[in-house]
Amino acid sequence: MTGAPLRLLPLDGGCDRAAFDSGAPPLDRYLRQQASQDVRRRVAACFVALADEQRVAGYYTLAAASLPLTDLPESMVKQLPRYPTVPAVRLGRLAVDRAFRGKGLGGALLADALARVLRSEIAAYALVVDAKDEAAVTFYRHHGFIALPDSPRTLFLPLATARGAL
Repeated sequence: MTGAPLRLLPLDGGCDRAAFDSGAPPLDRYLRQQASQDVRRRVAACFVALADEQRVAGYYTLAAASLPLTDLPESMVKQLPRYPTVPAVRLGRLAVDRAFRGKGLGGALLADALARVLRSEIAAYALVVDAKDEAAVTFYRHHGFIALPDSPRTLFLPLATARGAL
């Protein structure tokens, strides 16, 4: 690591994904073997934090989603139109290489994802994520995400709340 600032860019074929090690084999495997295909098929957008020229320090994915209105807390449902679902953006994966942990990169990746979603001209009510474990739940709750009442590992952040925070 050179200490140079990280660059956040859409995934392309020029970055070195082979050395990426988040400590979570499914997240590592996804970046190495599946992410490019998902980008090509337009089922997910993948963004990488690059260090030392082309080394991936972290990444996240975004995709279109929806939330059933009945899954949201009742206090929020009262403020929404009575459609069966509300539009959302899914943060599908977020991972940081072990060598870059403890430096705030996870929070920076999340902030970048929120900024991209907020800049979009496509309407969405919330950013939603399925946390893989309790540590991830804690991370997202720390950043203001709310657990769905019947699915505690599915969390969401209303974009109006995120807009106010950014």
